[in-house]
Amino acid sequence: MLPPTGGTVLDVGCGGGRSSLPLVPPANELIGVDASGAMLDEYVEAASRVGVARRTIHGTWPEVAVQAPVADVVVCHHVAFNVADIVPFLWALTDHARLAVVVEIPTMHPMSAWAPAWQHFWGVTRPDGPTSDDLLAVLIEMGLDPELSIGARGRPSAYETDPSTLVPVARRRLCLPAERDGELAEWLAGHAPPFPDKMANFRWPGSAEIPR
Repeated sequence: MLPPTGGTVLDVGCGGGRSSLPLVPPANELIGVDASGAMLDEYVEAASRVGVARRTIHGTWPEVAVQAPVADVVVCHHVAFNVADIVPFLWALTDHARLAVVVEIPTMHPMSAWAPAWQHFWGVTRPDGPTSDDLLAVLIEMGLDPELSIGARGRPSAYETDPSTLVPVARRRLCLPAERDGELAEWLAGHAPPFPDKMANFRWPGSAEIPR
């Protein structure tokens, strides 16, 4: 969903701007929200490089929603799985969009890729959810009637394709000591984690009033 020419985009969980910067143009103003001050600094630098007006709000959504202006389009990518109370989060997104809200997440929770390893090394059965289907069910129950499209995931993280970096990442994810790196590397060589390869893109109308 593109904003109108000269429109505004509110990016919740903006990170370095990967979700909202491609909307410039037609957007001519971006508002980034993030709990990380370092990420907001990156956002400002990236927006400056493309010469677009930008504002930032430091904090956690929806707690800081009262500080955020209404925008033509609200985007929120790779955030929803980290939200403990998703319904007020989604309502606040909707209330801040004039035209549409666009939320994107992997079809499966990224941490579920480590479930086989947890079972092997710790004998712990980890949940395989939540998934994008769960978010769809919540949106339907809220009456937001989302459009849903499923597409291929973009470029994988470097550690997913480089064994030399996968082992230290896996060690941290699995809370293993460094002295087990050899065992971990051997196991990973035959049991590649099933990282998500598809993305779910949700779009639904905003509820903010459109100026006349």
